[in-house]
Amino acid sequence: MKINILTIFPEMFSPLNESMLGRAREKGILQYNIVNIRDYTEDKHNRVDDTPFGGGPGMVMQYQPVIDAFRENKMGGRVIYMSPRGQQLTGKLARDISQEEEITILCGHYEGVDQRILDELGAQEITIGDYVVTGGELPAMILIDASARFIEGVLSSNESVMEESVYSGLLEYPQYTRPRSIGEREVPEILLSGDHGAIDIWRLGKSMEITGRNRPEMLEEYLKNRTFTKKEKKTLIEMGFSHIIENHDRK
Repeated sequence: MKINILTIFPEMFSPLNESMLGRAREKGILQYNIVNIRDYTEDKHNRVDDTPFGGGPGMVMQYQPVIDAFRENKMGGRVIYMSPRGQQLTGKLARDISQEEEITILCGHYEGVDQRILDELGAQEITIGDYVVTGGELPAMILIDASARFIEGVLSSNESVMEESVYSGLLEYPQYTRPRSIGEREVPEILLSGDHGAIDIWRLGKSMEITGRNRPEMLEEYLKNRTFTKKEKKTLIEMGFSHIIENHDRK
């Protein structure tokens, strides 16, 4: 995938050269084309923003430098503008974006960008959450990371993506590693039992428990579509998850 990025802070994207995303670039799976919008301004003071028509606080990014940067670098593909008023980034949307051969991400600043930029580029507005950050660079990196995980060869195996609990409708269960004991804190005995069937059910129970505590609406949706076998029900109850089974049976 070719990833074009339009920004006034290109140096912020150094994390793209590290870890999973860096290895994907070295393999040729991802190609980054990071362009500084300021290099294309016609303003003698190197400005890329101006006051908004109609008044109001803050500044607005101008049409000319953004569009010239886009055109002169022959950018294309799906155009995305990171914006707090946009569509929520979800796993489903990240997977959809991962199917593209090329994307262009515009990182806004100040009070936003001239609407005519978005209209001309046919930009899709996407947000990473119901909050505002200082610019579009960090949200852009989150979108790239979340989408890249679905591209073949980026992770060590395809299973790595689908094993993430959130994609199955639940949040992830607790994880443990050596040492077995840290003071009075012990690794749960079930994880040392070697009974992988029981371990899977315990992990399912913990995932449902954590999801119910942190994202109750997600658990409710999961339980609507989940059918438990008699063995699963029996084991979950024995492991102390009877409250979840009772809640499911009332649905």
